[in-house]
Amino acid sequence: MRSDRPCALLRPSTLGLMVLLGLLVLSVWAEGRDFYALLGVSRGASTLEIRRAFKKLALTMHPDKNPGDASAHEKFLQVNRAYEVLKDEELRKKYDKYGEKGLDEQQQDGRYESWNYYRYDFGIYDDDLEIITLDSGDFEAAVNSGEIWFINFYSPRCSHCHQLAPTWREVAKEMDGVIRIGAVNCGDNHQLCRRRGIHSYPSLYLYRVGQTPEKFSGERSKDNLVRFSMQFISTVVSQLWHGNVFSEIEEAFSKGIGWLITFCAESGDCLEPRTRQKLAGMLDGLVKVGWLDCVNQEQLCESFQVSSGATALFPPGSSLDQEGSVLWLHSLDSREIYQQVLEHLPHLELSSCLLFQSKLARHRWLISFSFGDNNTSLNEYKKLQALLRNDHIQVGRVDCVADAELCQSLYIHKPCVAVFKGMGIHNFEIHHGKDALYNIVAFARDSVRAHVTTLRPDNFPSNQKEPWLVDFFAPVCIGSLSSGHRKNINSSHPPISHPEMIDCLIQILLCVYNVQAYPTTVIFNGSSMHEYEGQHSADGILEFIQVCVNVISSLSMEPCCVHVAGRSEGEVWAVDFYAPWCGPCQMLMPEWRRMARLVSGQINVGSVDCQRFQTFCQSEGVRAYPELRLYSTGFKKMHQTYNGWHRDSQSLRSWVLSSLPRASVDLTPDSFRTLVLQGDQHWVLDFFAPWCGPCQHFAPEFEVLARSLKGKVRAGKVDCQAHYQLCQTAGISAYPTVRFYPHQGMHRSAYGGEYINSREASVIADIIRMRLEKLTPRFNSQTKDEL
Repeated sequence: MRSDRPCALLRPSTLGLMVLLGLLVLSVWAEGRDFYALLGVSRGASTLEIRRAFKKLALTMHPDKNPGDASAHEKFLQVNRAYEVLKDEELRKKYDKYGEKGLDEQQQDGRYESWNYYRYDFGIYDDDLEIITLDSGDFEAAVNSGEIWFINFYSPRCSHCHQLAPTWREVAKEMDGVIRIGAVNCGDNHQLCRRRGIHSYPSLYLYRVGQTPEKFSGERSKDNLVRFSMQFISTVVSQLWHGNVFSEIEEAFSKGIGWLITFCAESGDCLEPRTRQKLAGMLDGLVKVGWLDCVNQEQLCESFQVSSGATALFPPGSSLDQEGSVLWLHSLDSREIYQQVLEHLPHLELSSCLLFQSKLARHRWLISFSFGDNNTSLNEYKKLQALLRNDHIQVGRVDCVADAELCQSLYIHKPCVAVFKGMGIHNFEIHHGKDALYNIVAFARDSVRAHVTTLRPDNFPSNQKEPWLVDFFAPVCIGSLSSGHRKNINSSHPPISHPEMIDCLIQILLCVYNVQAYPTTVIFNGSSMHEYEGQHSADGILEFIQVCVNVISSLSMEPCCVHVAGRSEGEVWAVDFYAPWCGPCQMLMPEWRRMARLVSGQINVGSVDCQRFQTFCQSEGVRAYPELRLYSTGFKKMHQTYNGWHRDSQSLRSWVLSSLPRASVDLTPDSFRTLVLQGDQHWVLDFFAPWCGPCQHFAPEFEVLARSLKGKVRAGKVDCQAHYQLCQTAGISAYPTVRFYPHQGMHRSAYGGEYINSREASVIADIIRMRLEKLTPRFNSQTKDEL
């Protein structure tokens, strides 16, 4: 029974049971060759960490560097294989879930690059601290974070890219903290680069959220690149004088914003204009930047106790009379000044367990959970208040050393960031991405608008009746369950002194659902569980939800043979026989689900897991995966097998719809005249040619249209190759052409059809229905007049 207190722990009995379950799973994970161990990285390693680890090994293990070692080729082949799999999101997930068995069809060709390639060309900017290497997974979050990004799209084999590299590093150092300097390796991220329209290297683009990217096309010198990027910094450096200085300072102080003022005199140090502009960009939203001309306003500068050039930070509420409140800076370097200013600004608001619930009940908060003051990111997090101000997200922190009970009740045992959505203490989402401001800001903005919550053992929806979409993303338990903690499993004391155990408990709970790869997305729909196998994109997952909840029938639930072998007359089934470890099956799955949605209401679509139901698949004669079958009307034991080359959703849709009886009729010149021109029904016609590719593609779409309008509008097809004169008389000049011939109480001419500029059944149907609504009153009025 759950406690009503906000800071409750799991009971020891629950702990023991769950740890035992976890230990059983660990033995399964230990089997087989470990690609992570080969590279020397953890299972939660980022793509950049994997690439760095591989490069380090490549420089020492490469056969070119070990000519006397006969086994060097085979050893490096294994390391190269591990890298090729783990750097690819989909292959990595398959390996995590099925081991090397799931990669059988991904044959290694035994080739790799020369040692010189790994030394000089591989990952040009991977080791640069000021340059952020972006991959497909974090590119969108970066360019939509609200910060300015200047990104270098490069290819590792491009000589001009290597020539630019030293200059790009100088630009990164010059602009560090002002804008983000990034790099995208198009050799590893070719799909991302293609989507972004990158056709030559290097390509340099500056990104501002909500605006079209700006391409740099000038000479690629440091000064030109810095000048180009500086023009997009919109922050203002104010010139202060006796008429505005005090009102400007008071107005900023009232908003909780300080002032950084440089005093320029004939002696001493004054920040140059470019440095002021850079600092204004770096401190945007936290501190305003201005300057005073002490040569012409000597008395005003003396009132600030300044007699020579100097720079000072005036935090909100500071005063020259209050010792230590004003920070006098003794540097001309923008980065050093930036760090000193951040250090001097007040820390994020510290919340305690007693105040936590009241604050989160009505307001949206981003909370940084720290363990003491050793979190190196805390100073950078001060910028979050400014970055999220327009999103009405407040920013604070919790010290889990001082409030251990609160953090334990939320299963938080290490520094992290979480977004609380203004609906109480239990409605929050933890950020598990990169510990970078751009990533955290993008996460916070998405999170407060999304109906997503972080699940824990006490709120996991295992018994919920309504559908739940669950994303398993955490690292596996083996990383947390150390030998020292295993000794405490049978201890009679709750493991409060070992908070890592709480994370392990969560992982063990997830292991019960056989989650071995991350991210894994699952729908719990009542008693059934459906795993998403496609790309982890918003569109793909949304389609998966629609299909699983409303469309596709899972034949993985017994008795699976009843649906197909025992189908009723007129019932048509399209079935995908697959194995979970099969690569082509994984590639097909999202297209199969998309096709299921496209034919919803017309064809029954299902899939059979032949690893789980091996006997049934053998009885059906399934020998290879995937095998796509169509069990059509009138066939109890017979089926059609799909042998088409294309396995996209539209091709599969055309195949399954071909099994349905036709709803349209073929028209000849005589039937066209008597039924369409002289008849008393509405008609929609498809004028086509048999040799026309688009006509063949449109044919199943037209049949969908014919069935959707059945009873209201008749559908006909005219073969313009066989009846050329008819189509010429009707004015048909392109194929396919769709025309609507409404019946309006009088004879129609061949030219009387209304052209419809669409090849989508739903669009055409909507156009015709709207046309019929307009025709009905007019037709009724005309009929009354004739009577």
